[in-house]
Amino acid sequence: MKKTKSEQQQDIRLLGKILGQSIHESDGKPIFDVIETVRRSAVSFRREGNINDSEVLLDKITSLSDDEANTLSRAFSYFLHLANLAEDRDQNKRHRRILLENSDELRGSFKHTLLELQKQGVSIEAIQEFFAQACIVPVLTAHPTEVQRKSTLDLHREIARCLALYDNPLTEYEKTELETELAGHIKTLWLTRMLRFNKLMVDDEIENAIAYFTNTFIPAIPKLYTRLKHYLKTHSEEGQGTTGTLPAFLKMGSWIGGDRDGNPFVNAETLKHAVLRQSTTIFEYYLKEVHLLGSELSLSTSLTHVTEALQAMSDLSPDQSKHRQDEPYRRALIYIYARLAATARFLTDQSISIRSTHVAEPYANPEAFASDLEIIIDSLQHNQAGDVVTLHLDRLLQAVRVFGFHLATLDLRQSSDVHERVLTELYRRAAITFNGKPVDYASLSEEEKVALLLEELNQSRPLVSPWQGYSEETTKELDILRAAAFVCNRYGKQTIQQSIVSHTETLSDMLEVLVLQQETGLITQERDENGKLLPLSADDGLIVVPLFETIPDLQAGADIMDRWLSLPIVKNRIQHAQNGIQEVMLGYSDSNKDGGYLTSNWALYKTELELVRVFEKHGVRLRLFHGRGGSVGRGGGSSFDAILAQPPGTVAAQIRLTEQGEVIQSKYKNADIGGWHLELLVSATLEASLLASSHEQDKHMDKFGPAMDFMSTIAEETYRQLVYGTKGFNEYFFAATPIHEIAGLNIGSRPASRKSGQRIEDLRAIPWGFSWAQCRLMITGWYGVGTAIETYLNEGTPESPKTAKARLKQLQDMDQHWPFFRTLLSNMEMVLAKSDLTIGRQYSSLVTQKSTREKIFGMIETEHAKTLAMLKKITGRKLLADNPELVSALQERFAYIDPLNYLQVEVIRRQRQYEKRKVKVSKFESARSQRTIHLTINGIATGLRNSG
Repeated sequence: MKKTKSEQQQDIRLLGKILGQSIHESDGKPIFDVIETVRRSAVSFRREGNINDSEVLLDKITSLSDDEANTLSRAFSYFLHLANLAEDRDQNKRHRRILLENSDELRGSFKHTLLELQKQGVSIEAIQEFFAQACIVPVLTAHPTEVQRKSTLDLHREIARCLALYDNPLTEYEKTELETELAGHIKTLWLTRMLRFNKLMVDDEIENAIAYFTNTFIPAIPKLYTRLKHYLKTHSEEGQGTTGTLPAFLKMGSWIGGDRDGNPFVNAETLKHAVLRQSTTIFEYYLKEVHLLGSELSLSTSLTHVTEALQAMSDLSPDQSKHRQDEPYRRALIYIYARLAATARFLTDQSISIRSTHVAEPYANPEAFASDLEIIIDSLQHNQAGDVVTLHLDRLLQAVRVFGFHLATLDLRQSSDVHERVLTELYRRAAITFNGKPVDYASLSEEEKVALLLEELNQSRPLVSPWQGYSEETTKELDILRAAAFVCNRYGKQTIQQSIVSHTETLSDMLEVLVLQQETGLITQERDENGKLLPLSADDGLIVVPLFETIPDLQAGADIMDRWLSLPIVKNRIQHAQNGIQEVMLGYSDSNKDGGYLTSNWALYKTELELVRVFEKHGVRLRLFHGRGGSVGRGGGSSFDAILAQPPGTVAAQIRLTEQGEVIQSKYKNADIGGWHLELLVSATLEASLLASSHEQDKHMDKFGPAMDFMSTIAEETYRQLVYGTKGFNEYFFAATPIHEIAGLNIGSRPASRKSGQRIEDLRAIPWGFSWAQCRLMITGWYGVGTAIETYLNEGTPESPKTAKARLKQLQDMDQHWPFFRTLLSNMEMVLAKSDLTIGRQYSSLVTQKSTREKIFGMIETEHAKTLAMLKKITGRKLLADNPELVSALQERFAYIDPLNYLQVEVIRRQRQYEKRKVKVSKFESARSQRTIHLTINGIATGLRNSG
């Protein structure tokens, strides 16, 4: 490991040296010297804790001119970008070393996971059955914490590619040439504008997501299936394993273009555009691959035989060249290419083929395209040419199974209050009566709403009239649902499958969506001559997915689902149109903002267990959709550990989870890194599904549940007392964090707050957590836990051990034997390691009222110290003492993050003083000051890596 650490430091030194040279050349020696002074002081202070270095650092930063501040913020931010690349390269090399040693110790790899399952007595048949029914879907969202431009990310890929070449034996000239290329890319990076001048629009977010599909998911996912197939074959005692393509258990999802909850810029056109861009992207890939196969498969019938089906396809080819008369595979591929090009033209309304084609019949669906590829594969395998299949064909076929003609399933999402307003207007315009009175839908009781909606679902007359004029909001909602119906009909059911209801609080919130689907052509259930509903088809409508977000919503979730699953019309839908599966989404962000870290996690855990019981009662399979973000306060941390820490029975081969913000860039920046994270996701789901023991879980809940209930109550009270019960907290938050500046960043199309004004309640959970990360206090990942543990140790419960010493031993047992509690503490430990109260105190100095500043920061300081002490009591070690690699990496990073924090405070202070004194500054000066703050936000987020 020392060797690896040294290599990483060498990479960082090399990249830092080249960056320094670029700055020196472009901006001159004086500013270079300033940057070096700040850097050396920060490094020395972090390593030695010398207070003189801290004073030098602060003095230098406060004396910077505005131009110098801007350049310094760029320099440190870009250094952290480069450090991330070096760290990623180091991680890849460590993984590779383990693989080259043929070790099975790489936790999360297919090899390690399959061996673990074998040790636990899980049969190969059970594993194959898992993949036959599994559904694993990472879902990309456009939630705004990604602070890097696509131009920057593209340069990152080039720099990472150059770094990887250093692993090859190089001549002196080749090494010089490589360093010259690196210098060119880093100079380009330095001279590339880091920030966007204009706010991202939805179309920009769609293009950003497409880049990840092109660079990562399209190449990585078929390779993952091939790799898994290899290990399944190796794992099988007979050595036969799985042949052919695996079931398409791992697919991609997206919210970008369909998530309109709080985003006024998402509409019917963005939905259609997102699907069009996705479809165009996957067709470009297919056409390129089939064209490549046409040049590769030069097999001649003078040297090999073909099957009758292949020969028949070859005979259908429009190619009549005498040079290819004995090359049936090429002729068959020309036929496939022509059909594929025709399909692309039909679905995308544009010609994207890379060669001219003859007129051909488009494919009706992806299965027909896959069937033609299987004819080629079958012919090769039956004529002793199976090795040819592995060149491109097997991965292409697997890609077709996974991506279809749509690339990724696009979710719809809208808030329940919008659905209610739409239906209120529809009923009012239609002059419908219910129980003898005109319907004012919004004023009905919950039971009246449910009765009315169920009656509506059995009505044959439409509620929406083409002759009525509706409000802008209602028209927009109806249009986007109609667009979804159009898209599903054109591209297939896989294109859009879920309609997510944010802020689900009642049963009627879900039924409303069914009614709106019925009114817009998404549900097309037919009736017989007597008006009786005929059985549902498999393509009928979207799954209505409730999103339980706040603590009260989570607590009510199981009861709502019990009522939902009891409805005959819903049972019928689940059985016939949803393959026996009902999905439920759990929100990590709002529950944390509502109740704090410990209470949020415990409420989510208990809700999952209650949902399992409800679904078992109704004989319906549960698929949980986890709304995880980047920061620990929003469900971040290791996805692998998080999945293994789920309550047994809640995974069961079915899982969807969001990937968003800078986490997408960190996990999926290229095909190699992305492939590894996808492998971790599949392995964790496999292990959690096949090794789960409900008996063990019941034992944990019986033994530890009362303690968790007690601590959760105390933690929530402590957190809410600070955030919602302390006078002046709003003023403190908006002054002592860069929340206003974050709202001004052009990093997403969605507004930072649901309403104007300064209310914590109205602020979105994402900028809330992002702001606390920027000022290095990160209360969303620990606040309240220290008091909760201390109170439990001092007081206990009637069910707990009788002495404080025995209760501490109980908590230590929970840490050692309960994955949920261990992961809870582990994620909190990582957040505490990234927190810094010295820097947090600097931010608190931005609060002008001394009493407010001292009171609130004092509460945070006290709770922080208490949480550290309680964590040490349980774990028996210093922070991250069991993870020296992370400690070393963080120490390296902090030396470059800290100056950005101090600089951010200084520039925010200057900006606010200008505003307070109403000092006239030029537009240029004002914009430069804002850009400097935004550059520091970029750098800090880059350095912390999981702050969004």
